[in-house]
Amino acid sequence: MVSIVKKVKVKWKNVLRILIILLALVGIIYSLYHIFFWHKENEENKKVEETINEYVTIDEQKEEYEVNFDELSKINPDTIGYIYIPNSGISFVVVKGKNNSYYLNHNFEKEKNQGGWIFMDYSNTGEITDKNIVIYGHNRFNGSMFAPLKTIMGKDWYKNESNHTLIYVNRNGIHKYKVFSQYTIEAEDYYITTSFDNDESFKEFVSTVKKRSQNKYDLDIDSVKSVITLSTCTNIGDGRIALHAALIEE
Repeated sequence: MVSIVKKVKVKWKNVLRILIILLALVGIIYSLYHIFFWHKENEENKKVEETINEYVTIDEQKEEYEVNFDELSKINPDTIGYIYIPNSGISFVVVKGKNNSYYLNHNFEKEKNQGGWIFMDYSNTGEITDKNIVIYGHNRFNGSMFAPLKTIMGKDWYKNESNHTLIYVNRNGIHKYKVFSQYTIEAEDYYITTSFDNDESFKEFVSTVKKRSQNKYDLDIDSVKSVITLSTCTNIGDGRIALHAALIEE
């Protein structure tokens, strides 16, 4: 009897061992599957960027930024603008969809892609008369999309004042903004507010997000007429990385 019990126990141990091995193999295959498609989608978006760059010409020394919106709109009619921050890796044609979810998993060519694209809040018009133009993008582990936002939180980028310029180009011209706030925060709606009841509520908004900044910038709050906000995930819980830049009146 004891011998039979031992045999049964040994048998179940073997079955359990096999099940653990099978589960481990399934986990490995599942991970490899996702790694393969993650890499594939990154490569697809890289090729899309190369195509787009044919229609964008930058000469930072001469402060010339030419964007062929006519040709880009043939590829994607949702093309709304272009953003550039010196020495940051941020140089993107921006789209605007009918909601804030489509471009989370579709690229510029409207192909299904978990890397998504850089897109403007659907409630914005894309004109500098908007009080807060909000632009979103994923924080990809390969450093693409808005991943550079976490890099330029550091002192090396911050200490070079010439980096603090954000260029926004739309069909109505080239617009220069000055970065005045960078920080991480738990997900909220406040910093991505796109419209305000009055000038006082907008002024309060600018003051609030400026105080949040981990790096200190000089800014006359009373002079701010429009803001551009860049937003991405920290990839830790519901954390967000935010960057705000104020329109420089010329």
